[in-house]
Amino acid sequence: MKYMIMMHTGQDATEGIVNWSQQDVKRHIEFQHDFDRELRESGEMVFNEGLTFPDQARIVRHDGKGAPAVTDGPFPEAKEFLIGFWIVDCASPERAYEIAAKASSAPGKDGEPLGIPIEVRPIVGPPAADA
Repeated sequence: MKYMIMMHTGQDATEGIVNWSQQDVKRHIEFQHDFDRELRESGEMVFNEGLTFPDQARIVRHDGKGAPAVTDGPFPEAKEFLIGFWIVDCASPERAYEIAAKASSAPGKDGEPLGIPIEVRPIVGPPAADA
Protein backbone atom coordinates (compact mmCIF):
# COMPACT_ATOMS: atom_id res chain seq x y z
CA MET A 1 0.00 0.00 0.00
CA LYS A 2 1.14 3.52 -0.70
CA TYR A 3 1.38 6.14 2.01
CA MET A 4 2.12 9.84 2.06
CA ILE A 5 4.44 10.65 4.95
CA MET A 6 4.39 14.38 5.66
CA MET A 7 6.88 16.33 7.74
CA HIS A 8 5.40 19.34 9.52
CA THR A 9 7.26 22.03 11.40
CA GLY A 10 6.58 25.42 12.93
CA GLN A 11 8.03 28.86 12.38
CA ASP A 12 9.97 28.64 15.66
CA ALA A 13 11.74 25.51 14.46
CA THR A 14 12.65 26.96 11.08
CA GLU A 15 13.97 30.14 12.68
CA GLY A 16 16.02 27.97 15.05
CA ILE A 17 17.82 26.34 12.13
CA VAL A 18 19.80 29.54 11.56
CA ASN A 19 21.35 28.93 14.99
CA TRP A 20 22.58 25.45 14.11
CA SER A 21 26.30 24.95 13.68
CA GLN A 22 27.63 23.87 10.28
CA GLN A 23 28.21 20.44 11.83
CA ASP A 24 24.55 20.25 12.91
CA VAL A 25 23.37 21.19 9.41
CA LYS A 26 25.75 18.68 7.82
CA ARG A 27 24.61 15.92 10.22
CA HIS A 28 20.96 16.64 9.41
CA ILE A 29 21.51 16.64 5.64
CA GLU A 30 23.54 13.42 5.82
CA PHE A 31 20.74 11.81 7.83
CA GLN A 32 18.19 12.81 5.19
CA HIS A 33 20.37 11.51 2.34
CA ASP A 34 20.99 8.19 4.16
CA PHE A 35 17.31 7.87 5.02
CA ASP A 36 16.25 8.46 1.41
CA ARG A 37 18.89 6.01 0.15
CA GLU A 38 17.66 3.31 2.55
CA LEU A 39 14.10 3.74 1.27
CA ARG A 40 15.25 3.58 -2.37
CA GLU A 41 17.37 0.48 -1.72
CA SER A 42 14.47 -1.26 0.05
CA GLY A 43 12.22 -0.46 -2.93
CA GLU A 44 9.80 1.47 -0.71
CA MET A 45 10.55 4.98 -2.01
CA VAL A 46 8.16 6.19 -4.69
CA PHE A 47 8.88 9.93 -4.53
CA ASN A 48 10.02 12.59 -2.09
CA GLU A 49 10.62 16.34 -1.99
CA GLY A 50 11.31 19.16 0.39
CA LEU A 51 9.23 22.31 0.17
CA THR A 52 9.99 26.02 0.45
CA PHE A 53 9.07 27.98 3.52
CA PRO A 54 5.49 29.33 3.74
CA ASP A 55 6.46 32.85 2.72
CA GLN A 56 6.73 31.49 -0.83
CA ALA A 57 3.38 29.64 -0.73
CA ARG A 58 0.30 30.91 -2.53
CA ILE A 59 -3.36 29.97 -2.13
CA VAL A 60 -5.41 29.80 -5.34
CA ARG A 61 -9.22 29.95 -5.33
CA HIS A 62 -11.50 29.95 -8.33
CA ASP A 63 -15.28 29.93 -8.51
CA GLY A 64 -15.32 29.21 -12.25
CA LYS A 65 -16.00 32.85 -13.10
CA GLY A 66 -13.39 35.40 -14.06
CA ALA A 67 -9.78 35.21 -12.98
CA PRO A 68 -8.69 33.00 -10.10
CA ALA A 69 -7.78 34.71 -6.83
CA VAL A 70 -4.15 34.17 -5.82
CA THR A 71 -3.20 35.19 -2.28
CA ASP A 72 -0.26 34.70 0.03
CA GLY A 73 -0.39 31.49 2.01
CA PRO A 74 -0.56 29.41 4.00
CA PHE A 75 -3.15 30.76 6.35
CA PRO A 76 -1.53 33.18 8.84
CA GLU A 77 -3.09 31.39 11.81
CA ALA A 78 -1.36 28.12 10.88
CA LYS A 79 1.10 27.18 13.61
CA GLU A 80 2.65 24.32 11.66
CA PHE A 81 3.22 23.84 7.96
CA LEU A 82 4.28 21.12 5.56
CA ILE A 83 8.03 21.23 4.95
CA GLY A 84 8.55 17.98 3.03
CA PHE A 85 7.06 14.62 2.17
CA TRP A 86 7.73 11.08 1.04
CA ILE A 87 5.48 8.79 -0.96
CA VAL A 88 6.32 5.24 0.04
CA ASP A 89 4.98 1.85 -0.97
CA CYS A 90 5.29 -0.53 1.96
CA ALA A 91 3.76 -3.74 3.25
CA SER A 92 1.77 -2.45 6.22
CA PRO A 93 0.66 0.59 8.18
CA GLU A 94 3.11 -0.44 10.90
CA ARG A 95 5.99 -0.20 8.43
CA ALA A 96 4.78 3.26 7.36
CA TYR A 97 4.79 4.26 11.04
CA GLU A 98 8.37 2.95 11.41
CA ILE A 99 9.44 5.07 8.44
CA ALA A 100 7.66 8.11 9.93
CA ALA A 101 9.30 7.55 13.32
CA LYS A 102 12.74 7.53 11.72
CA ALA A 103 11.95 10.74 9.83
CA SER A 104 10.76 12.32 13.09
CA SER A 105 14.02 11.51 14.83
CA ALA A 106 16.21 13.41 12.36
CA PRO A 107 19.08 15.09 14.20
CA GLY A 108 18.90 18.78 14.97
CA LYS A 109 20.95 21.13 17.13
CA ASP A 110 23.79 19.30 18.88
CA GLY A 111 22.64 16.06 17.21
CA GLU A 112 19.53 15.80 19.37
CA PRO A 113 16.50 14.14 17.70
CA LEU A 114 14.06 16.80 16.52
CA GLY A 115 10.84 14.90 17.24
CA ILE A 116 9.23 16.59 14.23
CA PRO A 117 5.50 15.80 13.85
CA ILE A 118 5.07 13.36 10.97
CA GLU A 119 1.65 12.71 9.48
CA VAL A 120 0.99 9.35 7.77
CA ARG A 121 -1.92 8.95 5.35
CA PRO A 122 -2.80 6.02 3.11
CA ILE A 123 -3.11 6.95 -0.55
CA VAL A 124 -6.43 5.79 -1.93
CA GLY A 125 -5.51 5.99 -5.61
CA PRO A 126 -7.88 6.71 -8.47
CA PRO A 127 -11.48 5.45 -8.44
CA ALA A 128 -12.20 2.20 -10.24
CA ALA A 129 -12.89 2.62 -13.97
CA ASP A 130 -16.37 1.10 -13.64
CA ALA A 131 -17.39 3.33 -10.73
